[in-house]
Amino acid sequence: MQKRPGWVLAVASIASLMVALDALVVTTALPTIRVHLGASIQQLEWTVNAYTLSFAVLLMTGAALGDRLGRRRMLAAGLAIFSGASAACALAPNVGLLIAARAVQGAGAALVMPLGLTLLSAAYPPERRARALGIFSGITGLAVLAGPVIGGAITQGIAWQWIFWINVPIGLATIPLVFRRVDESHGPRTAPDIAGLALVTGAALGIVWGLVRGNSAGWGSVEVIAALGVGALLAVAFVLWERRAAEPMLPMGLFASRPFSSGNAAIFFLSSALYGAVFFMAQFLQTVQHHGPLEAGVRLLPWTATLFVVAPLTGSRISRVGERPFAVAGLLLQAAGMGWIALIAGPDVAYWRLVAPLAIAGCGVSMAMPAIQNAVMGSVGPASLGKASGAFNMMRQLGGVFGIATLVAVFTGAGSYGSAHAFSDGFTSAIGLAAVLSLLGAVASVGLPQRQVAKVAAMSEVAA
Repeated sequence: MQKRPGWVLAVASIASLMVALDALVVTTALPTIRVHLGASIQQLEWTVNAYTLSFAVLLMTGAALGDRLGRRRMLAAGLAIFSGASAACALAPNVGLLIAARAVQGAGAALVMPLGLTLLSAAYPPERRARALGIFSGITGLAVLAGPVIGGAITQGIAWQWIFWINVPIGLATIPLVFRRVDESHGPRTAPDIAGLALVTGAALGIVWGLVRGNSAGWGSVEVIAALGVGALLAVAFVLWERRAAEPMLPMGLFASRPFSSGNAAIFFLSSALYGAVFFMAQFLQTVQHHGPLEAGVRLLPWTATLFVVAPLTGSRISRVGERPFAVAGLLLQAAGMGWIALIAGPDVAYWRLVAPLAIAGCGVSMAMPAIQNAVMGSVGPASLGKASGAFNMMRQLGGVFGIATLVAVFTGAGSYGSAHAFSDGFTSAIGLAAVLSLLGAVASVGLPQRQVAKVAAMSEVAA
């Protein structure tokens, strides 16, 4: 047990803040990047999804490398990769190189996020872990929702490239803190599952490629059908391989635990709705309501401000109430907020009418995220924390990729950038889908514990 776990919480939170922020910090800069680099909507989508996709598929490998080579050491390596790739993003002369640099950024994030969460979970005893994870979740969630505000301020005040430059000094300053204030730890020394990594990468890429290309190439085209079909087959192959692999990157036995399987399904749908909605909401405020990047970001603050209060309060009460009530209620609130926005959004809607649904959706995320995370991490024993952390974060990031891809597909089918009315038509359809995804997350959350479970499920520990 870490003697001074507060330092672990601080370091993990700073690292998490950076990598979560970059998932969507580009959203308010997208209109500027579109003009400056001549990007299409598909290329704009890939500036977000290239990061999120590489982040997602490499998470389990990042967790395995940390278990084998040292979690503290690999956390520092991830920060170094992330900082270097951020500089490459800022220097990119065209959208193709920007997308490539974003993919490398995601690889660094894949080391940082699961290892920070694993070190944090191991640093606190079970009775204090929920509160620490609540603070950690609040900061992580704040980064996702505050990304548009920060991105807007930097884009309008300096230049869009500085949304990436700012990572460099923060990342380099955090690395010495990792070595000085965090104890080294290892997990089971398993070899990286290369076959599993290849299968899950191909599956995710095939499905996302099919969703991204559906409207432009045609949903009945050979390209789209082949991409979706190959992605689905590789996903099935991944599951079959993981069931028989000697050292799987994702032990399928972990899913025998209902809190683990329900929690991962819930975070997938929560992230799908959240990432997709943030992607479009920031653009709606600029493209339709003609606000600048900073003004658009500030107008999303009702979505953000709830995290300061609701996430820590949720974390401190989970042990008495259980994860299920917070997760179900939170996802229902997110669905209500998204549905409300879908019903009233249009070129002439007054901003004040959006404040209440944004705040309701923000409260929902703030309640659900720490509850789901605590359920997943609490469903496994100490030896399985690394793999549980990797699986949880992989599902969260894959959910984000899926959400943006599906919402863009719906948007492109119903609207366009051609006019404010055309954008609104696509926007309302996309946000309506975000509400549906939130409802699916609420259904998945029904499998979470009603009250705090005192001991770990035996099946999860055996599976590790």
